[in-house]
Amino acid sequence: MTALVERPGMAAPSRLGRFAALVAVADPTVRESVTRTLRMLGAVHVEHASSVAQARSLARSGPRSLFIADAGLPDGSGAALVSELRSAGWNRCVVLSSNADPFAVRGAVAAGVRCYLVTTRPEGSGLEARSGESGVDGLSEREIEVLQHVADGRSNKDTGALLGLSALTVKSHLARIARKLGTGDRAEMVAICLRANVIQ
Repeated sequence: MTALVERPGMAAPSRLGRFAALVAVADPTVRESVTRTLRMLGAVHVEHASSVAQARSLARSGPRSLFIADAGLPDGSGAALVSELRSAGWNRCVVLSSNADPFAVRGAVAAGVRCYLVTTRPEGSGLEARSGESGVDGLSEREIEVLQHVADGRSNKDTGALLGLSALTVKSHLARIARKLGTGDRAEMVAICLRANVIQ
């Protein structure tokens, strides 16, 4: 099931003809599915990124016809990245998210997102741990420490300094946490662990 919030004047990909796209989605299964759909709609060139950093690197060569980003990437916000790219001339941007919260939608639209697609995954997709205890139970002591600092609003650099780790190591911990909890959105990871009383 999907819910779509679209701004007036948003041109659907199907009306773009032959086009190029950049897809920033961490989950390889979702990324492949999005790519197949884009090719069916006429995409002749689709580039892939699994993080904000990779997407920024690919985006340096200039705007594509369409940019699709997961709202919660392992190293940051897809919606915030959309805001950056729109300032650089990327006019058609879509955010994918499993979060239908009105505040999240409003924040994405305010960031310049023209299309916010809320998705739900079928049962058995491997991401159901986000609402269960198994994903939380799988977190290591170090991962819980990292999440506590994230909950306190600290950056990767600040978290690393406090834990004696590099910012890159903190980023790696967050990527593993994202896989275990089924979300790369920091706020959602924190919310899951707060509900489970893993962090305070």
